[in-house]
Amino acid sequence: MANILVVDDELAIRDLLSEILNDEGHSVDLAENATQARSARQASNYDLVLLDIWMPDTDGVSLLKEWAMAGTLTMPVIMMSGHATIDTAVEATRIGAFSFLEKPITMQKLLKAVEQGLARSVPNAAPAAAAPATAESAQSPEMATSGNGAAGFTTAVSVADQLPLSHQGFNLDRPLREARDGFEKAYFEFHLAREGGSMTRVAEKTGLERTHLYRKLRQLGVDLGRSKRNA
Repeated sequence: MANILVVDDELAIRDLLSEILNDEGHSVDLAENATQARSARQASNYDLVLLDIWMPDTDGVSLLKEWAMAGTLTMPVIMMSGHATIDTAVEATRIGAFSFLEKPITMQKLLKAVEQGLARSVPNAAPAAAAPATAESAQSPEMATSGNGAAGFTTAVSVADQLPLSHQGFNLDRPLREARDGFEKAYFEFHLAREGGSMTRVAEKTGLERTHLYRKLRQLGVDLGRSKRNA
């Protein structure tokens, strides 16, 4: 399986991610700060790196930029944070991050992000930070809906590429909360339709408790009756 580096200053998160990934058969190395991550990267070639943004010595975006400038960003890097801003997430993807995981991280999101990252071939990296983003790339539909674009800060995992095309035309020019609610509503409607309106199967697919799922659907205004009829 894959050789993965997990970089996070929180012991509980390192232990949790390591346990999940080891159970999947991956080989996992751990680093609690950027200094240890640099040493690990120099000593080994990794298939994937999970990199926390906020760390006490050097933040994850700065470390990502170092690797890009040195030409050693030859593996997919998935950024992680519970407090990152949109600007931070967009800058990380511009530098070369593959996608973004928002804390708290569920097992389903983690495994999906790792699967997508490992499936992606990464060419030898040029200093990505030196290349300015063009207007065309900033407005590209693929960039807006893939795990490697500006929408990555919302879920970290590109669920959008599994949805019908009619669900991909999200208006990102609005407050984050409204944009996220719109995406989540489309996400749950998709899973409800695919699972024939079965709340049990949707709860399993999305990693939510049934009571939390019901509350979430009511909050988003999802029509359960319509989902069953569509199914």
